[in-house]
Amino acid sequence: MIAAGAAVLWFGSCHDQGPPRPDPHAARPGAAAAPSAGAALAASVPVRVDVPRVGIHSRLLRLGLEHDGSLAVPPLSRAQLAGWYDRSPTPGERGPAVLVGHVDTKKGPAVFYGLARLRPGDKIDVTRADGTVAMFAVDSVERVPKKHFPTERVYGPLRFAGLRMITCGGDFDGHSYKDNTIVFAHLTGRRGTRPKAGGSPGAAGGTGPVSRSP
Repeated sequence: MIAAGAAVLWFGSCHDQGPPRPDPHAARPGAAAAPSAGAALAASVPVRVDVPRVGIHSRLLRLGLEHDGSLAVPPLSRAQLAGWYDRSPTPGERGPAVLVGHVDTKKGPAVFYGLARLRPGDKIDVTRADGTVAMFAVDSVERVPKKHFPTERVYGPLRFAGLRMITCGGDFDGHSYKDNTIVFAHLTGRRGTRPKAGGSPGAAGGTGPVSRSP
C-alpha cells in the first residue's frame, strides 16, 4: 500500500517470496532530504529507465489512478515493465518524480526485483521524450511498512529534482508483501541521446490523464 495525498496505492499483485532486502546501511533519510542536486529540467515525458548496476532496463508505461484511488500499476502480463506515475513531475523537473514496478510474480522476478540491492551513489538514467537523459544518483534505499508509508517524504514538494522508485518488499502474507522498498535519488545532470530512426524516442504508453485525489 502506498499513499499519494489522500489516495491509497496498492501493490497487491506482487507474489511469491524472497526478493532482496535493502542493506540497513543504505537507508540514509537525511541525505535524501537535502542532497547536493543539479539544476532542474523542463518537463518531458519519461520513456525509459536504466539502472545498470542491478540490471534494470525498462521502457516506461504511463500510469494514473484507478477509480478507487489505487495506482494503476502495470498489469502482471507486463510485469517486466516499470511505469511513471503521471500525476507526479516528469523525471528531471523540480519535485518528486515517481516510478513504480512489480518486484515479482508467480512466474518469478519482475522488473524491480533488484531494486533493493541499490546503494547510495549508484546511478539511475531516465530517458525522456525530448531526447535527453536525466541522470540521478541514489541517496537512500529504505524498507518501510505499508501501514506506515512515508507519504510526505515520497510525494511532498521538493526544492530540487528528485526521483522515487517504489516496489514491494518484506514478508509475503499470502496475498501481498507487507512492506515497500523505496529508492530516493536526486538529479545530478543530463546528457543527450541519439534519437531513434525517424524521430525522437517514442512516447510512453499507458493511460491518459487522470484526476489526483486531494
